[in-house]
Amino acid sequence: MLSSVYGTTERMQKAIELMCVLIFVGTNGETYFNTTSLVTCIQNFPKSRGPTVGILKGFAGLSSAILTQLFAVMHTPDHATLIFMVAVGPSLVAIGLMFVIRPVGGHRQVRSSDKNSFMFIYTICLLLASYLVGVMLVQDFLEVSDNVAISLTVFLFVLLILPIAIPVVLTFSLKTEYPSPYEEALLSEALKGEAGTSHEREDQPELILSEMEDEKPKDIDSLSPSERRRRIADLQTKLVQAAARGGVRVRKGPRRGENFTLMQALVKADFWLIWLSLLLGSGSGLTVIDNLGQMSQAAGFKDGHNFVSLTSIWNFLGRVGGGYFSENIVREHKYPRHIALALAQILMAAGHFLFAMAWPGTMYMGTFLVGLGYGTHWAIVPAAVSELFGVKHFGAMYNFLTVANPTGSLIFSGLIASSFYDYEAERQAQRRQSSASSSPQFLQGMGLLADGPLKCEGAVCFFVSSLIMSAFCVVGAGLSLVIVYRTKRVYSHLYRSVR
Repeated sequence: MLSSVYGTTERMQKAIELMCVLIFVGTNGETYFNTTSLVTCIQNFPKSRGPTVGILKGFAGLSSAILTQLFAVMHTPDHATLIFMVAVGPSLVAIGLMFVIRPVGGHRQVRSSDKNSFMFIYTICLLLASYLVGVMLVQDFLEVSDNVAISLTVFLFVLLILPIAIPVVLTFSLKTEYPSPYEEALLSEALKGEAGTSHEREDQPELILSEMEDEKPKDIDSLSPSERRRRIADLQTKLVQAAARGGVRVRKGPRRGENFTLMQALVKADFWLIWLSLLLGSGSGLTVIDNLGQMSQAAGFKDGHNFVSLTSIWNFLGRVGGGYFSENIVREHKYPRHIALALAQILMAAGHFLFAMAWPGTMYMGTFLVGLGYGTHWAIVPAAVSELFGVKHFGAMYNFLTVANPTGSLIFSGLIASSFYDYEAERQAQRRQSSASSSPQFLQGMGLLADGPLKCEGAVCFFVSSLIMSAFCVVGAGLSLVIVYRTKRVYSHLYRSVR
C-alpha cells in the first residue's frame, strides 16, 4: 500500500516537473513569435501601426476561444489527441507559411488599397467575434447536434481563411502601385517626421533646453520654410554659444520620436510611466482572467468556462478596437494614443467595481469591461512605444514592457487576491465547522477535511481585492493622462501635416 502511494507521488512530481518545462518552452516560444511579428509588421507598415498591432494582438487573444470551440466539436475524452492537435497543428501552419511570406517595402510599397484591406480585415474580425459569441450562447441554451456543430466549425474555418484573399489578390493583381522616384523622394522626406522611421545618426550631439526636449517657439511651424530655417539656425548659434559658456546642457542622445536603445529608454521618465501604467492596468486584468473560475464559483455559477471564452472575445475586441481608435486619434487629431488607454483603464476600474458589488448580471458586464480594457493595453502600448522610442531596438523594449504583465499579476493575484480569498475561505470553513455535525462523512461532503481544498462562496471572496484593483486602475488612468500631457507636443510634431 505504501509503495503504491510513494509511486503515485513520484509520478505526480515528475508530471509537475515536465509541465513546468513545457510551460517554459511554450511561453518563450510565444514571446519570440509575438516580438518577431510585431517588429516586422511595424517596420513594414509604419503608417498603420495601430491597426497592425491591434489585429496581430487581437487574433492572439482570440485563439483560446477558437480552440475552445474546436474542442467542443471534437468532444473526445482522449486528452492526448487534443494536446497533439494543439502542439502540431499551429506549428505546421506557421512553418508552411514561412515559405510563402515575403518582405514588403514598407513605405516604398504603399498602395491606395491599404486602407480598404485593413477595413476588410476589421470586418472579418467583427464577424469572427460575433460568430463565437453567438455559438457559445446557442450551445449554452440549446442542444446542438453533431452535424450542426460541424457546420458551425466549417464556417469558423472559412472566416479564418478569408484574410488570405488580400495577399493573393495583391500578388496577382496586374496593376502595381509602386511610387515613382520623385514620389519616393517626397515620401521619404514626409516620413522623416514619423516616429522611428528615420535613420538618425546616434552619435550626433544634441543641445536641449530641458527634459522636455522639444522646446521651441510655438509659432515656428506657421512660418515659411526659409524663415523657419533662419530662425532655427539663429537658435542653434545661440545654443552653441551658451553651451560654450556653460549656460546650457550638452548631451548626446536621441530625442523622443527617434531611435532609442533599451538603456537610453530606461533613463526616460516617459518609458517608466508607460511601464507603470501597463503594470497597473494589464496586471489587474490578468488577475481577473486567472481567477475567473473561482470568481464565477463564488458568484454561484457552476461552470466558469463560458466566462473564460467571453473574456477572450472581449480581449480580442479591445485589441482590435484599441488599435483602430487610437490610430484615428493620432492621425486626425495629432493627439497621443494614451488618451484612449486612459479611457480603457477607467472602464476597467468600473468592471472591477462591479465584481466587488456582485449585483445580478455583474459577472457578464464585469468580464466585458475588464476584457475590453485589458486588450486595449496590448494594442496601444506597443504602438506608442514604437512612436516615442523608435523601431530599431523595439524588440528589446517590447520584451521589457511585457515584464509588467506577470509582475502586475504577481502583485494583484499572488499577493492581494489570493490572500483575501484564502482568509475568507478559512473564516467560512471555521464557521461551518463550528456549527456543523462532527460526523467525518458530513465534513468530507462539505470539503472541510484537511485533505480537501478550501472554497470561498459569496461576494466577500473578491470584494476587497476588486476594490483595490479598481483604485489602481484609476491610478493607471492618471499616469496615462500624465503621459498624454508630456507627449502631446511630440505627437503634434510627429504627425504634423507635411507639405
